[in-house]
Amino acid sequence: MIGLSTYAFFWQISDRAPEPLGLEALLSRTRALGAQVFQICDYPPLQTYSDARLDDLRRCAEDQGIVLELGTKGIRPEHLANHLRMADRLGAKTIRSMVTAPDHRPTLAEAEALLRTALPAYEASGVTLALETYEQLSSTELVALVESVGSRSLGICLDPANCVANLEHPVAVIERCAPYVANLHVKDFAFTRRGGWVGFTLEGVELGKGLLPYDYMIGKVDPAARGINQIVEHWLTWQDDYERTARTENAWNAHNLERMRAVL
Repeated sequence: MIGLSTYAFFWQISDRAPEPLGLEALLSRTRALGAQVFQICDYPPLQTYSDARLDDLRRCAEDQGIVLELGTKGIRPEHLANHLRMADRLGAKTIRSMVTAPDHRPTLAEAEALLRTALPAYEASGVTLALETYEQLSSTELVALVESVGSRSLGICLDPANCVANLEHPVAVIERCAPYVANLHVKDFAFTRRGGWVGFTLEGVELGKGLLPYDYMIGKVDPAARGINQIVEHWLTWQDDYERTARTENAWNAHNLERMRAVL
């Protein structure tokens, strides 16, 4: 299935929005665009939701035929346990995370021990933890970690764009991670000359207009056959004012979903 993330509405839920959109509004937008999944990713207000509010959010998603996923950062067992609790209430079967958090950078050996502590509860609940590819940990190290833990509830959230900052080629990242992928972040990107002259800026573009080898990634991972959801994200830079930025964000969402449907 294909879907959207809170990162697909980055500016419309930010403090730059005159009236930031709430999760219920994002679910309605997702439904209107014909997507089937919504990933609540790195969304701090969710931590304050009561069980009753989580139940209401689950009903809102179910009424619109949308599958929920969660996303966070870090692998401390107590943190992962809290997100598993929320996932159970929301009916989410996938939780994306990252090995490091802003306040925690475990070694690979420490990460393995932490995951071994946290994952039995995930296995019992039938929930998958998908660790994302990103520049702070090479894809080789991430694959080695997943292989070492060897849990049926542990996989990789593949986002080749994140690894470019670590000088990893997207094709190499895709090939290395493909067997372990449990979730896909679809985010195209391109290099542009900063100020038209000195240096480069790595920023987002509409799917199919940048350097993400999307067709190759889909062929290699085969998400439809493996039941892997594809989640749209953006690296959309601020477009001078809020109205223009929001219009661009919404246009990219519609375009990217249509492009993904064409490939499927």
